[in-house]
Amino acid sequence: MFHEESFFRYLSLERRVSSHTLTAYRNDIQLFLAHCMEQQCLGSVSELRHLHIRAWIVSLIESGQSPRSVNRRLSCLKTYFKYLRKRGFLETDPMKKVLAPKTGKRLPVVVQEHQMQALFTHIDFGVDYGGLMQRLLLEILYSTGMRRSEVSALKLTDVDPGRMVFRVSGKGNKQRMVPFARFLADMLENFMQARSNMFPSTDEPWLFLNRKGERLSPESIYHIVHKHLSAVTTIEQRSPHVLRHSFATHLSNNGADLNAIKELLGHSNLAATQVYMHNSIERLQQVYEQAHPKGADEDAKEHEDK
Repeated sequence: MFHEESFFRYLSLERRVSSHTLTAYRNDIQLFLAHCMEQQCLGSVSELRHLHIRAWIVSLIESGQSPRSVNRRLSCLKTYFKYLRKRGFLETDPMKKVLAPKTGKRLPVVVQEHQMQALFTHIDFGVDYGGLMQRLLLEILYSTGMRRSEVSALKLTDVDPGRMVFRVSGKGNKQRMVPFARFLADMLENFMQARSNMFPSTDEPWLFLNRKGERLSPESIYHIVHKHLSAVTTIEQRSPHVLRHSFATHLSNNGADLNAIKELLGHSNLAATQVYMHNSIERLQQVYEQAHPKGADEDAKEHEDK
């Protein structure tokens, strides 16, 4: 026995992970166990050794998966094995002798500031409920850095127009307060009127409703964002998470304190936020090279003089 179903119940009932996270865990663990049973002929978790995990890693890489994807799957395994040991199903940790594949540092993909300005200036969203909803959705994602799951879960009671803050439930059900600007308060007021006209008798608590009057799903939010970002940028990733990256990067570029960005994003530690400093440092490097007498490359200067 591999006790995977009890592990999934633990994640859902005790850890209270999101449905998206639970699906990811389920896919990764089942993929690993299928390999163990079909390729390694294992019948129970007590037979697991580090060599079996290494063989799985090799099979993943040979199938074309990136080191980053492999490491994400290994992270799921670590949580799985920790649970098994805690419940007494496993005596030793088979991950101890396993080395994760090295990955290069991946910088966040962002939409440029002028492209975001073009999105909100030149795109005609319309003045009906659907248009107002999609415009407000994009504005909130870019102006607050919320995750799509967080926006989908926003309730009417989470909006405080007087204090101009959202009450956001993040990962692990951690609560944080996210401020918003005056222009967004005005947009919210117009949207709420349109929402009342569109669904006069609804008792749904969610801020964003689809045309059927049901909660707007994270999947629908993805499609809305992808559609509108496609009108202003050709970057490969056009997702709500790119707007989160753009929010943080543009704050950093304009001098915002890293600890403040950390709190706004709902990160648990500063290390996760520091990646957004890279673009700011790159920008400062360009300013330095252009403005300081010693900033530009001397060989380049000599070439220009000739």
